[in-house]
Amino acid sequence: MPKKKLLPFVCFLLVGLNLVALTAGDDHQLMYSGFAGSNLILDGAATVTASGLLELTNGTLRLKGHAIYPTPLRFRDASNGGATTRSFSTSFVFGILSAYPDVSANGIAFFVAASKDIFSGAMAAQYLGLLNGTNNGNATNRVFAVELDTMQNNEFGDISDNHVGIDINSLISANSTNAGYYGDGDGEFHSLTLISHEAMQAWVDYNSETKKINVTLAPLKMGKPARPLLSATHDLSTVIPDMAYIGFSSSTGLVNSRHYVLGWSFAMDGPAPDIDIAKLPKLPREFPKPRSKVMEIILPIVTAAVVLFVGTVLVLLRRRQLRYTELREDWEVDFGPHRFSYKDLFRATEGFKNKNLLGVGGFGKVYKGVLSVSKCEIAVKRVSHNSKQGMKEFVAEIVSIGRMQHPNLVQLLGYCRRKGELLLVYEYMSNGSLDKFLYCQGEKATLNWIQRLGIIKGIASGLIYLHEEWEKVVVHRDIKASNVLLDSRYLAPELGRTSKATTSTDIFAFGVFVLEVICGQKPIMQDSEDNQLMLVDWVVEHWNRTSLTDTVDAKLQGDYNVDEACIALKVGLLCSHPFPEARPSMRQVLQYLNGELAVPELVPAHLSFQMLTLMQNEGFDSYILSYPSSVESMQSISSLVKER
Repeated sequence: MPKKKLLPFVCFLLVGLNLVALTAGDDHQLMYSGFAGSNLILDGAATVTASGLLELTNGTLRLKGHAIYPTPLRFRDASNGGATTRSFSTSFVFGILSAYPDVSANGIAFFVAASKDIFSGAMAAQYLGLLNGTNNGNATNRVFAVELDTMQNNEFGDISDNHVGIDINSLISANSTNAGYYGDGDGEFHSLTLISHEAMQAWVDYNSETKKINVTLAPLKMGKPARPLLSATHDLSTVIPDMAYIGFSSSTGLVNSRHYVLGWSFAMDGPAPDIDIAKLPKLPREFPKPRSKVMEIILPIVTAAVVLFVGTVLVLLRRRQLRYTELREDWEVDFGPHRFSYKDLFRATEGFKNKNLLGVGGFGKVYKGVLSVSKCEIAVKRVSHNSKQGMKEFVAEIVSIGRMQHPNLVQLLGYCRRKGELLLVYEYMSNGSLDKFLYCQGEKATLNWIQRLGIIKGIASGLIYLHEEWEKVVVHRDIKASNVLLDSRYLAPELGRTSKATTSTDIFAFGVFVLEVICGQKPIMQDSEDNQLMLVDWVVEHWNRTSLTDTVDAKLQGDYNVDEACIALKVGLLCSHPFPEARPSMRQVLQYLNGELAVPELVPAHLSFQMLTLMQNEGFDSYILSYPSSVESMQSISSLVKER
């Protein structure tokens, strides 16, 4: 009699923890209906909320999070001596929330990995917290993953910013497709938006006999479709070892996004247990709920049923007119010549199609376009309509910037306003950004020494114009290789403390930019042991050892002027000095580079960035810990520096 009472009591405890885990020899099943009381290994931003949601990221920018089942599972088949990987199946319910209706960063990945410690060196943003720029694609990674990605990264060959991919040791997917599912009734493809703020379910199945990997996606309450969304054939015994860990990884970039898992099941040698969706916690609603697609369909139908034929035609004409509706006010008459019509920009970019997408930033997307009448190539950035200052003053400042004329500044051609949206129009630079030439693959440089020095002097000339020669001081805020032509966030140390951009912060960024161009290295490097190292510190270390020329880009193969290189490197260190008052003006910088003035003697103790750790009371510690890469995605464009 006591035994009959014991079993229901144990089951009650397991259900109370929202977890059922059954182990019989090597047959392993697990089920999470919510994660309250679970014993998952969590790191980075990952946490379990009070409601039982597994929150992989919390909206903090440039952060990663992992949730790992604590016990390694036996993936090899003991019946054949462990020669092959066993069949396995998993299912999980997830949701992605973004502060913007059509932009997010980056996504969620389910993984099977050889070790739970391999993600310590992984990078956030486009690497999804799985790998980094050094080990991406290495067979020694021994990682199998399925990514649900909401960013289009050209370096990985992503097909869109809403896709599902099968990854083998690399973020370059073995196969990928746009998110969606195939209906059982009609067999047609139905698209799904990963950042729809709605929970949806995914299944991953591996067949050990056929070596086939199937990935299936569906709305939460629909059930598993018979036809998988995506398939690939790969022998996972070449990837997954005998004992391996399973879990989830996620990361954010420059967009406020949150990634959640609501429920999870897994099984060896059979289908994953069905998840009871009635027991799952609910997604939060911090961000505005998207407009109902049902209402958008029903409303025109109801209108057509009530009004006469003429009324229907008028409604259709009105809807067509709203497609190009702009926001105009009387005071904008003064800025007329700098105003573009939305219709012209819409047609120039072919309706802002993804094929014309140049890049994505924290405030919107940039598209390439061709104006129909003049055939002029343009770059159009769609940004949020919010501004701390009045809109009239904001537009006046934009038009003022548009009057700037300098050979090393990308020309701002004009603007357009719509409800909730501001579009900025720039001249298009066909050669792209400088960083793709600096960091290209191959042993030989695509930029020679004369070109590099000319670029540096050209940017310096442009900054002198902004700081001293324009009718008022303009702070660029964002000088670096990717901003010749593309932009991102890059900051001087005092800017992280005071939040105030000055000409001195421009000079700091210019200093690191000089080191990028001369050394052919990113501002944050990786040494031979895969540790992250600041480029400035690396150059200072060589300067202290009197081996400064060893930092010059090896791809130049020694074909450069040693004296000019040493002057440029010292100028870069002087400009990136941690104390603003020690930095030269841009006019002095150009005089140093032209040999008109001697570069001041550098003091080693004052150059090292490691001394910033002594300034934690001044707010520098957070800056050091979150030092951003200079070539990753884009931020706002106020004025773009270029080299013609």
